Amino acid sequence: MSGKLHLIKLSVGTEDVADLADWQQQKRAQTADGLPRHTTRMWPRREAELLDGGSIYWVIKGLVLCRQRILRLDRVTGADGIERCAIVLDRDLVRVAPAPRQPFQGWRYLKPEDAPPDLTALKPGEDRLPPGLSRALAEIGVI
Repeated sequence: MSGKLHLIKLSVGTEDVADLADWQQQKRAQTADGLPRHTTRMWPRREAELLDGGSIYWVIKGLVLCRQRILRLDRVTGADGIERCAIVLDRDLVRVAPAPRQPFQGWRYLKPEDAPPDLTALKPGEDRLPPGLSRALAEIGVI
């Protein structure tokens, strides 16, 4: 199988997209290349598809709210001697149309046709909807 594929992952403990960005900013200072990464125990079997333009979609408080392009997968060894996968990400967090998602553990593959679309840039003076309102509108299919 070939072509683009995405991952979807819960951002546990994150309040909103700005909170995720702040957390990643702090962690980037600890990496040699300054790029954000998410380290996971499992190595994705569909690596080539992920690296063909795939992104990781972040679920924050029950809503898919943003994505980051996957740049590469690095092998890293933890202090416990166990090898893991560091998913190296683009610095840019791209906001997407809020989409409700039930909790799950780990990460899951996400087909491009199932991924929420990117949001267009806001016009001057426009505000983003509060997460609770976005969730309610997404649940009834308005956004």
